[in-house]
Amino acid sequence: MKALNLYGVNDLRYDEIGLPERQNTEVLLQIKAVGICGSDIPRVFDKGTYHFPTVMGHEFAGKVVEAENTDLIGRNAAVFPLIPCGECSACQCGRYAQCKQYNYYGSRCNGGMSEYIAVKKENLVFIPEGVLCKEAAMSEPAAVALHAFRKASVGIGNTIVIFGIGPIGLILAQWAKIAGLKNIVLVARNRDKVEFAQRLGFFQTINSSEMSVRDYVLSLTNGVGADACIEGTGQSATLEACLLAVRNFGKVVTMGNPVEAITLSQNAYWNILRKEICLVGTWNSSFTEMENDWKDALAAMQCKQLDVLPLITHEFTLAQYKEAFSIMREKKELYCKIMFVIEE
Repeated sequence: MKALNLYGVNDLRYDEIGLPERQNTEVLLQIKAVGICGSDIPRVFDKGTYHFPTVMGHEFAGKVVEAENTDLIGRNAAVFPLIPCGECSACQCGRYAQCKQYNYYGSRCNGGMSEYIAVKKENLVFIPEGVLCKEAAMSEPAAVALHAFRKASVGIGNTIVIFGIGPIGLILAQWAKIAGLKNIVLVARNRDKVEFAQRLGFFQTINSSEMSVRDYVLSLTNGVGADACIEGTGQSATLEACLLAVRNFGKVVTMGNPVEAITLSQNAYWNILRKEICLVGTWNSSFTEMENDWKDALAAMQCKQLDVLPLITHEFTLAQYKEAFSIMREKKELYCKIMFVIEE
């Protein structure tokens, strides 16, 4: 089969490899769509994966073509990419994102940028009727966004500020809209991204290089501040802006992966103390019977509450990988989600 195989840092190749050998606990999935995550860029060009070669891709969906249970054959599914050990204390209580010895499709083992992949049956999330595979391939960012939104503990009539207008930030804004928030403020430093979000209907989107986020939020809330702020960039400046814009006793959810040390000014730290801000982290998503962000995301796609299709700005075949990756790495044009669509 054909696959995008990473042989070393900056050595991604579209070549032919053997079909995966399916174990009894796995199904063989024929890939229909797979997205490029922002985290794939440093994996390919800077830091590599956990071993070489590795087939890239952890945001994918496809059709089951081989399984021990023949009733599964022909069904479309997305895949929760984290493979928990099942033995540690985190796994015992269903906190798989905190598993101490997890595996992961697309970084620790072969992922979905290929024609076929063998995946654990327990990691399948079956796609409901009416949802396309390329929509379902957005389940991972949609679930991550939902997990972060739930951490914010906001609802009808509240104000939320989301820093970072990428796929996760824009989906998080949709979750906020579904929940009936009064003000959904999105923040970026790029005018094109601001205009893109506004075209999607998020008119309270601002460019932080042109105006003060704190002043804008205070004007919306009669001087009170936001009920919650989401830090989605992993940068010191945006974390500080969150602390300044949130109200007394509000929440700041840290979601962005930092690329360097995060530092705070004395004034920002004083805001945590004086306003008694609740600072909370979020990581990955929930995937249990009690709380399953993935199933909730797909259900919202099915009933058209959640619309991820406008976020897919570019579609390529796997053979066009150089162009797809270069758009993201070089930022030579506006993009949101770039996806390889093999068949729909």
